[in-house]
Amino acid sequence: MKSFVMATAMVALIAMPAHAQMGGKRHQSDDKKTDAQKPKVDEKAYKAALDKIPEPKEKYDPWGVARPPDAVKKPK
Repeated sequence: MKSFVMATAMVALIAMPAHAQMGGKRHQSDDKKTDAQKPKVDEKAYKAALDKIPEPKEKYDPWGVARPPDAVKKPK
């Protein structure tokens, strides 16, 4: 009887980490609630907002701070 209890305890201890990785089913209802709360995307409003952004007058140079100012003015 003692060996049966020990074997059952060992199987239970081995199965616990595997059960923790499965995620469980009680959290699935939370995912459904967050889907309903997401706002709907309005394509027309998105495109209108993009059209309101002004075009830059000069091209942006991301490395402009790293280079000395003479390198930009004097091309070789």
